[in-house]
Amino acid sequence: MNEQKQKQKELKKSVSTFAKPDTVVGVRQLLNTLLPFLLLWFLAYQSLSVSAWLAVPLAMIAGGFVVRIFIIFHDCTHGSFFKSQKANRIVGTISGIITLFPFEKWKREHNIHHATSGNLDKRGTGDIWVMTVEEYAQASFWGRLAYRLYRNPIVMFGLGPIYLFLIANRFNRKDAKRKERMSTYITNASIVAIYSLLILAIGWEAFLIIQLPILYVAGSLGIWLFYVQHQFEDSYYEDETEWDFVKAAVDGSSYYKLPKILQWVSGSIGYHHVHHLSPRVPNYHLEKAHESTPPLHKATTITLLSSLESIRFRLYDTKNKTFVTFKEVKPLLKNPGKLAMMNAKRPSFQEK
Repeated sequence: MNEQKQKQKELKKSVSTFAKPDTVVGVRQLLNTLLPFLLLWFLAYQSLSVSAWLAVPLAMIAGGFVVRIFIIFHDCTHGSFFKSQKANRIVGTISGIITLFPFEKWKREHNIHHATSGNLDKRGTGDIWVMTVEEYAQASFWGRLAYRLYRNPIVMFGLGPIYLFLIANRFNRKDAKRKERMSTYITNASIVAIYSLLILAIGWEAFLIIQLPILYVAGSLGIWLFYVQHQFEDSYYEDETEWDFVKAAVDGSSYYKLPKILQWVSGSIGYHHVHHLSPRVPNYHLEKAHESTPPLHKATTITLLSSLESIRFRLYDTKNKTFVTFKEVKPLLKNPGKLAMMNAKRPSFQEK
């Protein structure tokens, strides 16, 4: 065990050597992301004089750049995009306004996600909702229905962006500290001001034709990326007593091997195992960190095609350490004896 811990420590240390922000690279990434986004927004508006059918595709492409802007925002919340933490806060706040994410609120939730990813006893903040087979079996009819609706692709990827942008990101938790509250207020006020000015300048119809596809595409892609990089068949989940940070990072986060253009648009976040192992590694160093660290090559690799299979995975089977479908657990719901044995073995998440 000590030998394993030492290897894990060395692995984490070897990756952390890439946690070196490069201001020149960061500025270059800002320019090659923000300028094309603004240009596409302008072209989409100009194309409305020809046809909305021309404007919408341009807006959808701009949505891809919003995903890349979000990755910059994401790095800033980790303090990894620039060396200067002040620069990270400023750029993070601005990119958060563009992507509709409040900087301090998301920073807190996402840091909790990193500290608890794969921990069955500490789920619930910054995560995709995951029920174990036992929890689902014990849940009420309404509890199961709510979970099934949540995990439905139409709800998650279709309605998810609407909930995320209009509700989840707009309000603070009751016990949020002043810094977090002010960040959300500033973000909300800035969004209202910018959107109001744009509507006054070009009209509400033109604004909606352009901005809605941008946000919808960006939101759906963002949720998909977050979902697929932790929801694969043999992902890592353990109780608090058995949970291990390094194993959760390497075994519980996938390497999403994307075509180069999509890797660029997504800010190399497909190297998610690297990111979880060392969150301070900026997105522009993730690929190099992966390639330079042979043990990371063993991480679960998924492709565009194989990632589609993750839509089937609904519940986590703690006994067999794998995701299963709703269909596979139907026999359990019809077998009270087997259910009683599972109930005795493990308390429900809600009871903890």
